[in-house]
Amino acid sequence: MIVAAVPRFRHIVAEVWRPLAALFVWDVAVTIVYYRLPFHAPELPLTLFGTALALFLGFRSNSAYQRWWEGRTLWGAMINASRSLARAARNFLPEPHAHDLKRTIVLRQIAYANALRCQLRRQPVDAQVLRFLSHGEAEPALARTNIANGLVDGTGRRIADAVRAGWLDTIQQTQLESVLVDIANAQGGMERLKNTPLPAQYRFFPTLFTHMFCVLLPIGLVETLGFATPLGSTVAGLMFLAVLRIGDDLVDPFANTVHDVPLSAMCRTIEIDLLQAIGDSAPEPLQPVKGVLW
Repeated sequence: MIVAAVPRFRHIVAEVWRPLAALFVWDVAVTIVYYRLPFHAPELPLTLFGTALALFLGFRSNSAYQRWWEGRTLWGAMINASRSLARAARNFLPEPHAHDLKRTIVLRQIAYANALRCQLRRQPVDAQVLRFLSHGEAEPALARTNIANGLVDGTGRRIADAVRAGWLDTIQQTQLESVLVDIANAQGGMERLKNTPLPAQYRFFPTLFTHMFCVLLPIGLVETLGFATPLGSTVAGLMFLAVLRIGDDLVDPFANTVHDVPLSAMCRTIEIDLLQAIGDSAPEPLQPVKGVLW
């Protein structure tokens, strides 16, 4: 996620320079043809076209931002649920009998958050889980298709074992299971966002209409702007192409790009809060790198 006050210009250029360069070449070609060959440029209703396109792109960008914000909201719920799970485990499980179980639940939740982050970003999971759990502890979850869900299931089994051992009563078990349900619901929402793209119409037609508008733009402006047509048309095209690109950037909040929801930073937040909850030393929070928080 870009956290700098102003996005770096090179990020914008890197994303739109190819279509913008093609548009500039087209603008120059139209201007040269207009002055070298006698033809009358058609009067195009560019204001009407541009207004309709702006509304279309604005609606698409709003839909993409809603997906991004929902992803951030779900991860906020995940952070809160992780804190609640650690607090309940710390307060409910007796010392010293359940000290190891208390620590195991906390470490499993930290491993779970990092496993979920990697799954959403389509990155290898095993190494992140083994940072916090032994191979024997992690092996049942690592053998499953959905590793993060396997870790939550394993935590539920350990809570059930604590009830059978007499360390928790059924009311405390219900409260802990309620937190696990909140965690599972948040994960389900994240997986829905990741696995359900915007409908094809939302992706295809805005791109098609934007490029068509950019092609028609210099033809409609050349009689008015003359030699300034390449500059004016390219600047106007930049605005539409940038809005189009914004929608593409925000539609997947877990794509591991500079526009991503900062999953690594939020996983570090979970790690810090949960380790400190059981009295362990914790790492420092992640800091932005060149204006980007990952």
